[in-house]
Amino acid sequence: MLRPFLPRKFPYTPVTDVAGEVIKVGSGVKNYKAGDKVVAVLSGGGLAEFAVAKESLTVARPPEVSAAEGAALPIAGLAAHQALNQSAGLKLDGSGKQVNLLITAASGGVGQYAVQLANLGNTHVTATRGARNMDLVKSLGADEFLDYKTSDGAALKSPSGRKYDAVIHCATGIPWSTFAPNLSANGKVIDTTPGFSAFMTVALKKLAFSKKKLVPLFMTPKKENLDYLVKLVKEGKLKPVIDSNHPLSKAEDAWAKSIDGHATGKIIVEP
Repeated sequence: MLRPFLPRKFPYTPVTDVAGEVIKVGSGVKNYKAGDKVVAVLSGGGLAEFAVAKESLTVARPPEVSAAEGAALPIAGLAAHQALNQSAGLKLDGSGKQVNLLITAASGGVGQYAVQLANLGNTHVTATRGARNMDLVKSLGADEFLDYKTSDGAALKSPSGRKYDAVIHCATGIPWSTFAPNLSANGKVIDTTPGFSAFMTVALKKLAFSKKKLVPLFMTPKKENLDYLVKLVKEGKLKPVIDSNHPLSKAEDAWAKSIDGHATGKIIVEP
C-alpha cells in the first residue's frame, strides 16, 4: 500500500539501531578501524548479520556499555534528548528554574529515557504508567505517578495539582482537549509520534494565537548527541531498560512483541 514511498524497494531489511564490532572500513573513514566497538544509527538494514553504517552517525562504544545497551539507545534516546533539550528547552546540567514535566508512557522506549534525562535537569516529573510498571518508573526517577487506567490518570491531572510546563507525549490516542486544562499558561505538548490530528491541532493553535502549543517532534539524529548519551550510560547516569532479548533466528518473535505495543523498555535482537 505504501509503495513507492516506504520502502522504496523490496526486499527491505528493517531496524535502524545497532551496536557491534567494525569488520571493515571504507577508504574515506578516518576515525574507526576493524575491531572497534561502536554504536550506530542506520537508515535501515540493521536486522541482519552485517550492516553498513555511516561514519557521521557512528560513535565509539566503551567497554562499560554492552552491545545490548548500545543497541537499545539510539533512536529512542535521541528522541527523548531532542524533545527535552531542544523542543522543551530544558537544560540538562540542572541550571535554570524548575520545569514541571509530564511524560506519558514512561515505561516505553522513549519514555524511559525521557524520565532519566529529565532528572539531569531542574525538573519535577509526573509520569503515566500501568500498575505493573509502577516500580520501574519509580526507579527511573519520576516524582509522581498517574495510572492511565484510573479516572485521574486518564485526565492527566497532577497528583500535587501542578500545571505542566511541558509534556513529553510518548503515547497515542490522547486528544488535545485532555492536555489543555493541565498546561501552564505557556505550556507545550511535544508529540513524539505525531499523526494527522496533531497537525490539525498545530494549525488551529496558530490560527487562534494560542500560547499553549502542540509541537510535533521530527527527530534528527546527530553524532554528538548520540556520543553524549553513550557517555551517560558509561557514567551510570543513564540506564537502558531492556524488555527482552531474541536471537536473530527468532527475529519475528521480537517484531510481534513490538507490534503488540506493551513492551517495557527496548526489545533486543542478537546474533
